[in-house]
Amino acid sequence: MIAEIIAAGSEMLTPFRQDTNSLYLTAGLNDLGIPVAFKTIVGDSLEHLTSAAQIALSRADIVLFSGGLGPTEDDLTREAVAATLGLKMVRDNTIITMLHKRFAERRIAMPPNNAKQADILNGAEMLPNGNGSAPGQYLVTNFAGKRRIVVLMPGPPKELKPLFVSQVKPRLAAAMPPSFLARRELHMALIPESTVDARTAPIYQRYADVETTILATQGEIQLHFQCAKPTLEEAQARVDAVVEAIEHEMDEDIYSSHGESLEEVVLLMMGLRHLTLAAAESCTGGLLSERLTAIAGSSRYFLGGAVVYSDALKTTFAGVPAEVIEREGPVSDAVARALAEGIRERTGASIGVSITGIAGPGPGTGADVGKPIGLVYLGIADTDGTQVKELRLNGDRERIRWWAAQHALEQLRRQML
Repeated sequence: MIAEIIAAGSEMLTPFRQDTNSLYLTAGLNDLGIPVAFKTIVGDSLEHLTSAAQIALSRADIVLFSGGLGPTEDDLTREAVAATLGLKMVRDNTIITMLHKRFAERRIAMPPNNAKQADILNGAEMLPNGNGSAPGQYLVTNFAGKRRIVVLMPGPPKELKPLFVSQVKPRLAAAMPPSFLARRELHMALIPESTVDARTAPIYQRYADVETTILATQGEIQLHFQCAKPTLEEAQARVDAVVEAIEHEMDEDIYSSHGESLEEVVLLMMGLRHLTLAAAESCTGGLLSERLTAIAGSSRYFLGGAVVYSDALKTTFAGVPAEVIEREGPVSDAVARALAEGIRERTGASIGVSITGIAGPGPGTGADVGKPIGLVYLGIADTDGTQVKELRLNGDRERIRWWAAQHALEQLRRQML
């Protein structure tokens, strides 16, 4: 059994409004063991909505519509579904009475066009909407000889969410065979997506009943696994089996197997080893520190540090000799080394980390003249000495800063291994 969600509304085809309902509905359907195979956003056009409905009903067992149930001329979901299924609509007098009462309580007359909200698809069950004027509809029907469930819900989230929980979800649960979804995910930092897939595809392809998705985000690759079975134990066993096989293949490249962020893992590893950390950041402007301190309880392991953007503060806060900055340039191996060692000494941390680089938009100037955008030096100092890594990062200023912080976190993790 698969589901499709259709969001109706031209406003969601602009840069100013997002379809958040589909995310909520997906989570609710997954709770019932129903995977969502397709999502569609359609503007306020009867032709386009009807076409989308026809396509959805041809391929999905359950089709959920959100939006387009209002009183205006561009609210066309009812009409599109009726046209697709060849159904007539019946005006429900009970709903008309409820609408008049709703407007009377506000001491205003009901506009005539609100009456269209009482039009119910022939054979559909009306779903009361306690938070708005547009009721939902639940219809079990046939399309091209196949059984289909069609659900119409209002678009405003404050109306859709309670209606889905109280009216739709129980009906779907009763209509579905028992099914449970199990999920796992693996996260890896700073590895190309193609490399991950080349190494893991021969493994996950052996598990045809487990849906595998590869996601590439900023500085990391995520593998998501999902399986539906009649019992949660069966589903979990299958997901765990493919995860264990891939963990064996990727080994230390995997930093998380239960959804933790890279900064969470670094802090956890520091706690297990009774270590503390301090940072001296230049081009990242405190981004590394911000990511670490966003984790609750980070103060036990992250002592703090300094944003040493100017050359003078590199000397004042981290003890970098001025002559080193003048001779080598602030973006250099020598300065990254001195920053890491200096911040560690001044804070008393077990580990000192430094980041200095050229994030753009222009190349280096002054002592760094001729050095390219994206040149970053990362330093890590601990009891075993100091290591400096040179990075050549691509992209705009924001991307370079994020990747520099990501490299710092991954280097810390690898070093603690």
